[in-house]
Amino acid sequence: MNKITTFWEDTAKVWLHEMRDMFKDEGALLFVILLPLAYPLLYSWIYNNEVVREVPVAVVDNSHSQTSREFVRHVDASPDVRVAAWSNNLEEASRLVARQEVYGIILLPEDFDRQLGRMQQAHVSVYCNMGLMLTYKAIFQTCSAVAADMNSHIQIALSGNPTTREDQLTTHPMQVSDVPIFNNTGGYGNFILPGVLVLIIQQVMLLGIGIAYGTSYEKRRFSRLTPMYERRFGLARIMIGRTMGFFVLFLLIAAWVLLAVPRMFHFVQMLHFSDFLLFVVPYLLACVFFATTFSFFIRQRENVMLLVVFTSVPFLFMSGVSWPKSNIPEVWQWVSWLFPSTFGIQGFIKMNTLGGVFGDIIPEIKGLWIQTVIYGVFATLVTRWQVKKREK
Repeated sequence: MNKITTFWEDTAKVWLHEMRDMFKDEGALLFVILLPLAYPLLYSWIYNNEVVREVPVAVVDNSHSQTSREFVRHVDASPDVRVAAWSNNLEEASRLVARQEVYGIILLPEDFDRQLGRMQQAHVSVYCNMGLMLTYKAIFQTCSAVAADMNSHIQIALSGNPTTREDQLTTHPMQVSDVPIFNNTGGYGNFILPGVLVLIIQQVMLLGIGIAYGTSYEKRRFSRLTPMYERRFGLARIMIGRTMGFFVLFLLIAAWVLLAVPRMFHFVQMLHFSDFLLFVVPYLLACVFFATTFSFFIRQRENVMLLVVFTSVPFLFMSGVSWPKSNIPEVWQWVSWLFPSTFGIQGFIKMNTLGGVFGDIIPEIKGLWIQTVIYGVFATLVTRWQVKKREK
């Protein structure tokens, strides 16, 4: 019993020693505490509008008819598009797009009204800046909706139906109901933010642990513990103490990032707290051991910042949240299995956005526990190397 008590007392001392050293380091404190507190708020605030509104467009009306003015008026009255400029020709409107004063052009040809009067098909050309997909979606869908509405009125006027019901059947013989599920706002924030928040935890852990151990290498201390502690505690106590320290700290950070921030900004959240705990334990352990393993390659504290900046976007793409996983080359899918964020993002989205339960993410949980074991072995070897290096 005394040996067990002593073991956990020594482990707690390692834990406190690691945390004290980290909180003394201004760089580690900035990236481990302030960054995860502020970064999710910034991302959530940016994406809080969910969809783009009042996208400015330029209109080139060569028809100058009542019908063309009606078309433009309906476009301007929509919530997503705003007519910001009238141009005499396409070249003049193109210059506005080049200066980013507008993001699209609506061109109504000279024979627009004449074609409709002859009961022939008229054409409306829509030019969109494809560099911004959200603005393209707003402009194109608005013009399509206005054209469909005007088509319905033309059909009703030509049909001569005696009842409203017959008018409805004439214009909509097949009715399609659009029912958004999961992402019920159809917004970009609910789409991308859950994956980004999970990735932030992994990257913050890489930054914090990498900076802490990069400082140790720079000062040629190799191990962050003093020689007296190293001789007394042994490898097992050092590993468990370090892991417990980082785990408890990042458990609080994960609760803030994954639970509190989405609720503050009213994003979709269908996650049960018990499922969250069962998910976050292997994810945080895998991230701790992953970051500790990669600290072996960090010889200067500045290097870890370059590593995190370089890997953040590839990690997000390889996770399958911003691009369909089925369209990712198979070799890159294998590479993605090396990172905890891949399984973490997929598992969190299934529970938080798609309304799944713990049983629905068993493959992701298995992947995280396998990573925990493998990276745990590597992290232990790295720690053992640090202690041996210090002794030499």
